[in-house]
Amino acid sequence: MLFTSQPGVSKAILELEDELGVDIFRRHGKRIRNLTEPGKRILTSIERILIEVETLKRVGKDFAAQDQGSFVIATTHTQARYALPKVLTEFTKLFPKVRVSIQQGSPQQIAEMLIHDRADIAIATEGISGVDGLLALPGYQWQHVIAVQPDHPLLSKKNISLEDLAEYPIITYDAAFAGRSKIDKAFNSKNLKPDVVLEAIDADVIKTYVETGMGVGIVAGVAYDADRDRNLRVIPAGHLFGNNVTKLAVKQNAYLRSFVYTFIELFSPTLTRKLVDQAMSGENVDYQI
Repeated sequence: MLFTSQPGVSKAILELEDELGVDIFRRHGKRIRNLTEPGKRILTSIERILIEVETLKRVGKDFAAQDQGSFVIATTHTQARYALPKVLTEFTKLFPKVRVSIQQGSPQQIAEMLIHDRADIAIATEGISGVDGLLALPGYQWQHVIAVQPDHPLLSKKNISLEDLAEYPIITYDAAFAGRSKIDKAFNSKNLKPDVVLEAIDADVIKTYVETGMGVGIVAGVAYDADRDRNLRVIPAGHLFGNNVTKLAVKQNAYLRSFVYTFIELFSPTLTRKLVDQAMSGENVDYQI
């Protein structure tokens, strides 16, 4: 919202063009068609200026109120359900005046939330590394497990192979979630085509359908709780699908409020404020998780 009239905007643009000595827009009569080449460069500079203005506002708010404000975490269901409860319990004890909001979505959706300043942090295993404008830091490692009913034949095998697993209907994650790409890659490497009868974004859904006998589940190890999942048994599957790394992403060059640094370190103790600042400044950092 610019809080000004259209003639006022037009006048300001003309004054800026006069000041800079170039045309920002290509025009046909009074109608604007598109940006000129200098206009595109100017737009890029303006966008950077607006980011810096927003940073200045955040700096002011941070110094005015070190222990309060809003904190938006964009993440997937698995992280929100299993990885964050202990972290947020501790965080809210330290910062009771901070209003925390968890926004769930696919890895692509949460990356978009962060890019467009609708979130302060994004957490996911896939989809947030290598995104322009984002800095993805390693949070923690985990492996998949195979979830089965208590009397399933796979429990009697000492060393389960991909060939053993491919003999049964499989229930696992949607293609964009929780290391599914590694699952597919492992089967493809053996020229196996597993019968995936159900895909879901939610580990609880996967486990529910395993309990009904629909198939064998492949879920993140963190999603299994022996007390809650008493009708299931799990078999480690790291030797089949390898290690996965859940990443925590922030917007490149963003100003992080002090309590955001605290949250990051609670989530992954190796990600200290000093290390995060070094990574934000473009330094090569050796991460240990």
